[in-house]
Amino acid sequence: MTRSTVGSLARRLFASQPRQAAAAQAPDAINVEIPVPFQLHLLQEGPARESVTSREELVKMYRDMFRIRRMEITADKLFKSQLVRGFCHLYDGQEAVTIGMEAALTYEDTVITAYRDHATFLGRGGTVHECFAELMGRSTGCARGKGGSMHLYKPSNNFYGGWGIVGTTGPLGAGLAFANKYEKKNNVAMAIYGDGAGNQGQLFEAKNMAGLWDLPLIFLVENNHYGMGTAEWRASKKTTFYDRVSYIPGIKVDGMDAFAVKEATRFAKEHCLSGKGPIVLEADTYRYHGHSMSDPGSTYRTRNEIQGVRQERDPIERIKKLMIKENVMREEEFKAVDKEIKQEVDDAAAKAKDDPNPGEEELFMNIYKNDSGLKTYGCDRNMVRVQLP
Repeated sequence: MTRSTVGSLARRLFASQPRQAAAAQAPDAINVEIPVPFQLHLLQEGPARESVTSREELVKMYRDMFRIRRMEITADKLFKSQLVRGFCHLYDGQEAVTIGMEAALTYEDTVITAYRDHATFLGRGGTVHECFAELMGRSTGCARGKGGSMHLYKPSNNFYGGWGIVGTTGPLGAGLAFANKYEKKNNVAMAIYGDGAGNQGQLFEAKNMAGLWDLPLIFLVENNHYGMGTAEWRASKKTTFYDRVSYIPGIKVDGMDAFAVKEATRFAKEHCLSGKGPIVLEADTYRYHGHSMSDPGSTYRTRNEIQGVRQERDPIERIKKLMIKENVMREEEFKAVDKEIKQEVDDAAAKAKDDPNPGEEELFMNIYKNDSGLKTYGCDRNMVRVQLP
């Protein structure tokens, strides 16, 4: 059994057990207080205000979040070097949302997200190399180099991609949740979108359908407070998202606290699987980069605002302080882990740069089932016949 398989099985076991049972089984159990209260909508009780973790989980959370942060910093450099073309939306600052979410889910649960999808792909078991290869259009990418930054994909772990059309994850997530219910699977679907999509009509249609059919669907709003370059209060009459409709309960959670997200996701999953229907989670988070690489991110917010969030709420520093307090790792050990992951990310980028581009046979792949007889021509007018499987 591979190391990744062991880790996956361990995480699934941990996520499937009640918090008290997990605490009883862990000899090195650590109780983590969740300082920011959950805000509730249509709920009498909310998630636990204390989370039970272990040294192993803390180390994994730190490593995973630091890997995401380093990957996004490197993706920034690759884009500026023109090795990544098209759109590129970075996730640094929001790491606690993906990592906390995955701590309460299993790979049997289904996840779909919008175009800021690099971290979600890693959380679903993807690799840094697969991500970089896809960003650079290489054949070794997770979508064989044809999806790019916005369309990462890992169906083997029930990750059904990043989607570039704003608001589509609600209806698509409803479809995934319907499939789970129809096939009598004891799993939820997670539909992730941003605050910029919060006013989309199709999102409300999906909520209506999910509520009508009691679908096991978690709507997760990654509220980083700026849809493109527009602050939420300038685009929305109502600036909260967990309490938008009168028939679906919701929870607002500190999205910079991985353990708050973990407990909120655990509560939401139990809610859905008990037959109570959908629920909305609003994660109060923040992106350090601009909306995309074409956005400097400093024209509609001040540098002091960004720096203030980094200093006071950074999700990685929060985990690090907790680990130091609990004597999980010392400062020199953090430096060693950071160095190791930086090298891992650099190696993945170097490998992806040298990987091949997709071949001509990919031009019409996944479009037609059989050879349609189409002919393609290059700019030199030399005909290339594409034989399809």
